Parts: sequence; structure tokens; C-alpha cells
Amino acid sequence: MTNDTATIRGTGLLGKLGAMTSIRDTEMLEQSLLRTLGPLLGVVHTSLYRLDDKQTLVRVIHYHRSQSIDQDGVVRVTEHVNEVELGQEEDAEIASLIERVTMLGKPCTRLSEQDYLVVYPMLGGNVVRGFFVFRRERELTANEDTMVRGVLEVFSNYYSLLDVSQRDRLTSLLNRQALENNFERIWSALLQTESPNLTEVENRSAKSSNYWLAVIDIDHFKRINDTFGHMVGDEILLLVSRLMQSALRASDLLYRYGGEEFVAIICAENEAIANNVFERVRLAIEAHNFPRVEKVSISVGYVQVDASVLPIEVLSRADRSLYQAKQDGRNRVYDFQQLVDSGVFAKPTYTDAELF
Repeated sequence: MTNDTATIRGTGLLGKLGAMTSIRDTEMLEQSLLRTLGPLLGVVHTSLYRLDDKQTLVRVIHYHRSQSIDQDGVVRVTEHVNEVELGQEEDAEIASLIERVTMLGKPCTRLSEQDYLVVYPMLGGNVVRGFFVFRRERELTANEDTMVRGVLEVFSNYYSLLDVSQRDRLTSLLNRQALENNFERIWSALLQTESPNLTEVENRSAKSSNYWLAVIDIDHFKRINDTFGHMVGDEILLLVSRLMQSALRASDLLYRYGGEEFVAIICAENEAIANNVFERVRLAIEAHNFPRVEKVSISVGYVQVDASVLPIEVLSRADRSLYQAKQDGRNRVYDFQQLVDSGVFAKPTYTDAELF
């Protein structure tokens, strides 16, 4: 590589890193990493395997880039991002190499009949947070290895900063800002289900699942604070958040919305499944013996997400259902649509919904 070529490539890399670190959403940042490294390495397939704090695999993202030439001779680049549903059969070769990388704590390469399989660990606080995986026809040069390590280090450091900014300090749950970010992504995907401009991960999310949003509130929390003090109150908040996380599935999203109020967004095929998920959360809290307080309960109001309704109205419907649950005695789970069908709530009008 000549000095001029190295300078040009370095300038391009700095531009890509600048674009990547301007992103304010962790999932979009993960996609940006794959879009950045693929072209730099001259490969069309890259993958990202993400782990949570318990070293459990929570997300697998595949990126593919293809080129075509139209009738006017213009080169068009098409990108596909595909998030794989967990539980699908894993690639044995990749799984084996990931295990080796985990044990050694450094990148590993395996030569197959056709190409090289390469896996890099992605570190965060000296802990493996995931793996960057790709295949190509030749081994990496020393310069390419340095480049990949550098990009992954920048990504991991920036991801950690971004993740902290979207976490509640007490419970470490996603915060209100993270909720607003996910509102934008979910509504965009649902509104444009058939749009050719959507990535595959957005189309998959829009087509394969129904979303349900719940507002969850700890019953009589003010009484807990007044009786036992704020230190005990904080401990209850922390324990309740941990119990809810354990009761929810890995794919479900849980946020601390403010005070003793939480918001959950889940995917469920139908209302019965959604109700079972939220009931499981309620029962987990009800069954637990808390220090000093002993028994705590929660009330839940939820609604199916309608892409044609503004997020603030969807949140309002779940909140109204929560308020009704509290009025009817607390420690219960109410569905907005069931309250409408039973005549407790009036059927929403277009004016109420404020359609897009």
C-alpha cells in the first residue's frame, strides 16, 4: 500500500467513524458498525453477535451489500440488514470459533475449503460484549487487523457512553429518552411495512409481530416512602425492576418512565399471549417477599400499538387502563380494548387518536 493510498483510506475511515459516532441510538449504531467495516474489508457479508450483562446472546445481526448496474450504467448499492430470531439453528463453525475467541480473549481465524472465517471479540470494560464475524478469501494484513481493532474499540467506547446515557441511574433500566428513540423506530417500521426503503430488520419487525405497550405502576409507593423512608423505597424500586426483568422475555423492552412508573413494550402474536406476559410480571411481584415491606403489588394497563395513532396517544390509552386498574382495587392487569368492548371506556374517535 502506497502512502497516498493509506492517506486516502485513512481519511475515508475518519469520515465513517465521524458518521458512526453521530448516531444517538444503540441499535442503529450496531448497524452502522457493520456498514462501516464491510466495505473497508472488501467483504459483502458481516455479522454482529451481541451479549447482555449475563453473557447471554441477545441479538444476531447480519449485513449484506450487493451492487447492480442499471440501464444507464449507474452503479447502485443495495444494503440488507437482517436480525435473526434467537432460537434458530446456529452455524456450528461460527459457534465453535466464538467459543474459542471467548476462551482466548483475542481474535481467531479458521481456514475452510473456500475462505477464512474471522471472529473478533468486542470488549466493554474488559468484558466480552459481543463478536464481529465475517468471511473473506484471504487473511487480514497487519494494517487491516489494526484498523478493525481500532474501529471496534471506538465503537465499544462510544456504545458504552451511549448506553449509559439511555439508562436510569438507580435501576439501570432503559430511560425515557431510550423509550422515545424506540417509539420512532417502531412507528416508522409499522407505518412503512411495504416500503422498499426499509431494511430487512425493519420489515421483519413490522410484519411478523404485534406490539403491545404497558404502563406499570407500583401500588401505594408513596405510602412505602412515607412509612419506611426513601432508602427502602429505592430498594423496592430496584428489586421490582429486577423481578420484572426476570419475568419478561429477552426480546421484551422495559423502561423506567419516572418515579415508580415503568413502561414495557413487547411483541406478541395476539392479546391472549400479551395478557399472559403481563400477568406473569404481576404475579412475580405479588409472590415476592420484600425486605421490611414484605408485600408489594403492581397495577398494569396495556394496549396494542396502532401505527396510525401517535405514540403519545398510545401511551395515554395504556395509562388510562392503568388508572382504571387502580380504581378497581389495584394489583390487576387491564387491556384498553377490553375496557372499550365492555363499555367502561368510550370507543376512541379520530379526534382522540390524532392520526398521522
